[in-house]
Amino acid sequence: MPLQALWSVFLAHPAQSLNALALFFGLAGSWLLLATRMREQRAVARLSAGGEAKDMAEEVCLFDLPTQRLNRFFYRFGFASLALSLALSWGSTLL
Repeated sequence: MPLQALWSVFLAHPAQSLNALALFFGLAGSWLLLATRMREQRAVARLSAGGEAKDMAEEVCLFDLPTQRLNRFFYRFGFASLALSLALSWGSTLL
């Protein structure tokens, strides 16, 4: 679809276009949060199955520092995209 046609759709229905963009960011952020959490759970299960994790109360200490930083980045990015989705959705109600 040419850029001019997309621009005309946006001009004809700006609220629906912003809602579609908010839906995209919401789905992407929620998928990232769920995927990160599932990856953490799999790593804990893999460590506990190997017998390396004796005390499951200290899950945070099971991962090395780069993995913890990457997980924190993914969580922050996921929550930021959910916040952007909320802001776009609220902004579309004003149009």
